[in-house]
Amino acid sequence: MARKKIVFVIVEGPSDSEALGGILNKLFSDSSVYVHIVHGDITTQDDTTSGNIIKKITALVKNYASSRHLTKIHFKKVIHIVDMDGAYVDDSYVRLNKSLSSVVYSYEGIETSNVQGIIDRNHLKKECLNVISSKESIWKDLPYQAYFMSCNLDHVLYNKLNLSDDEKEKLSLDFAKKYKDNLDLFRMFILDSSFSLHQMSYRDSWSFIKQSNRSLKRYTNFGLCILEANKSDS
Repeated sequence: MARKKIVFVIVEGPSDSEALGGILNKLFSDSSVYVHIVHGDITTQDDTTSGNIIKKITALVKNYASSRHLTKIHFKKVIHIVDMDGAYVDDSYVRLNKSLSSVVYSYEGIETSNVQGIIDRNHLKKECLNVISSKESIWKDLPYQAYFMSCNLDHVLYNKLNLSDDEKEKLSLDFAKKYKDNLDLFRMFILDSSFSLHQMSYRDSWSFIKQSNRSLKRYTNFGLCILEANKSDS
């Protein structure tokens, strides 16, 4: 029996993997799904630039392949799930609140005790997202697409912002329990929701989220990933 090709999925944190891991396995049932947890945002790490972001993403896949004696032919595609974090808002949306120990997001702006730090982060993240949203492949010709969650994954999946790690863990477990054995219900949740941009093309969805303050609002183009998976299963 032929070995299933690998769908390599990149997420930021453990709760992201908990929420979507089982669903992705069902969604790509014709493949072997591996979820790689970055434990952070690869687009804003200290050594990241817009010039090396693709190299860093490719290294994640290559390192996994090397550790398991695999080559590029064993992979079907790379899916990268990214949080928008308000990266495309004007600098004026970033506002000082000296009492805060962590960043607070809302549709009206980003509050922080370190305004310049968040502005610098946004500029770096925006530059990196511009690069990855225009890429169709990595590792020469391995298909790659980035799907955004705005303002972040918690916002899209649970309609909540500014969650603690404990809250994320609980909600991710609840979400997985609800949907991992009911793929049709998950498809309905994403595709029938007003926050889904699956009616647009992939490039148009990225163009949309980059405008005005939409990177703070509740939107995702992950529905396009669902539709693509449906095609491969049909």
